[in-house]
Amino acid sequence: MHSSSPPSSPPASLNELMSRANALSGLSLGDLADAANIVTPQNFRTQKGWTGQLIELWLGASAGSKPEQDFPELGVELKTLPLSYTNLPLETTYVCYAPLTHNTGVTWQNSNVRNKLQKVLWLPVQGEREIPPAQRLIGSPILWQPSIEEETLLRTDWEELMDMISLGQVERIDATVGSVLQLRPKAANGSALTEAIGEDGQAIQTRPRGFYLRKNFTQGILQSAF
Repeated sequence: MHSSSPPSSPPASLNELMSRANALSGLSLGDLADAANIVTPQNFRTQKGWTGQLIELWLGASAGSKPEQDFPELGVELKTLPLSYTNLPLETTYVCYAPLTHNTGVTWQNSNVRNKLQKVLWLPVQGEREIPPAQRLIGSPILWQPSIEEETLLRTDWEELMDMISLGQVERIDATVGSVLQLRPKAANGSALTEAIGEDGQAIQTRPRGFYLRKNFTQGILQSAF
């Protein structure tokens, strides 16, 4: 049982963040939830972001869902990574919403995707469906920064996707576009709509989109770390 309670302040340094993250390794989500007096859901069908929020609490993250990083003082984004029994990522990783209008002057350098992925603390968590959430164990943290090769792959995909958005082709973007980054509908429900640019430059209504890292990309991060 994890005896302490969640920290009351954000970590003051990268070292402090990593020692907090390392302290979670080997514990179950139920351990952490119990120690924080939080009820662990029976499944994650309705509470998709629950694991990330629980871990944010134990690491002292401050940003919440604001567009900055989870640890803005340290420039670090937190991502939980659900793994299979064979330690492969089970799903793509959400990065941020994709801006569908007003993209003049947005470049890779000042994009939200690059900002979010400059430095990421990955926390692997058991993710197989038949393991009850309370029993899922947390793995060893990985502090990652994209290599030149990784950044080039991300940038190439981002520029292709943003070009299509700007050219009014958002409805044509499917899961095949992008080798490491993909654009997918991102909304709490299918009826949420937002403005985008249509094929003839007119305003259209479409589902909000988000940028996601493909599993092959996060698998590469895991492999180079371990």
